[in-house]
Order: sequence, then C-alpha cells, then structure tokens
Amino acid sequence: MTPAARRALEAAGRLFYERGIHAVGVDLIAAEAGVTKKTLYDRFGSKEQIVVEYLADRDERWRAFLAGYLAGAPTPRARILAVFDASRDWAAEFSGKGCSMINAHAEISDPAHPAYPIITGQKAWMLALFTDLAAKIAPREAERLARTLMLLHEGGLVAHGLHIFPGVIEQARDDAERLVASVGQ
Repeated sequence: MTPAARRALEAAGRLFYERGIHAVGVDLIAAEAGVTKKTLYDRFGSKEQIVVEYLADRDERWRAFLAGYLAGAPTPRARILAVFDASRDWAAEFSGKGCSMINAHAEISDPAHPAYPIITGQKAWMLALFTDLAAKIAPREAERLARTLMLLHEGGLVAHGLHIFPGVIEQARDDAERLVASVGQ
C-alpha cells in the first residue's frame, strides 16, 4: 500500500469509527488524509471498498493483539479469561465507542454489502475461538459454554460502547471466570 493509500485508510478508519460509516463521505476522507478523491478511487475503487479494508484491517489488528494475550495464558481456562483481558485493554486503547464490528453492523445489515462477510466473519471467528477453548475444559458442554461466553463478551463490548456503567468488561470477565470455574463441578 502506498503512503497516500495508508494515510487514506487510517483517516477513513478513524472517521468511520468516530462518526459512523454513512456519515463520512469520500470528500472528508480525502481532505483528512491529504489526498485527492482520484487517489482514493484509484486505490480503493469505491467507498464500499474503503469500508471493507477498514474493517479487515481492524479485524487483523484485533486478532494480532489478542494473540499476544492468548500466548501468555498457560491453561485453557486462563486463555478464556485472556480474551476478556485483551478486550478490556483493546477497548481502553482503541474502542471508546464500542466494538467497530458491532457498530458497523448497525449500519450495514445487508448480506449483499461487501463488508458484511467481514463483520459476521469476525464474530463467527470469535465464537469458534470460544468453542475451541471451551472444548478443552468441557468437551460435552463446549458449544453451550462457548455461546454463553460469547454472549458475556459481546454484551460487555456493547455495554462498554454505550457507557452503561463503569467496569462492564471487567464484570463480564468476572462472570466468565465464575462460569468457567463451575464447569465440571
């Protein structure tokens, strides 16, 4: 990616996250990035493709961030809790307005939109991760445990983004810890 395209993607990502995808036009992205609209269209082809690349980049960065937390957790139970720890730290640093995928889905709910598979794919990946981790501690209950963990996790992200109450992701983590501790008892 050229430096101009990288600047455009960074500007688009910041603007889409702060203001919403539909509220941001290519004129604003170009102005914020210090590039021309022609540069945007030459590199990305359309605003839809900029949205796709923004979400794909955000997902890739989240997965890399999370990988560090998972690698540092010595047991399957610790890895489950590491997901919540990573989400807490990611939210504090990058996601004051909540999960970018959830926010994008609020604006893009049409399965025909090219960004839709990235949004739903990220959430499917999270469920598969929880399922894999749950299978290591409760093979017969893995699917149900994973779904419950996913609900706690995603609910925490939504409540965090809405600023419902302080410490929401921490509470979701505490509830997940109690749930995981009760498995197999």
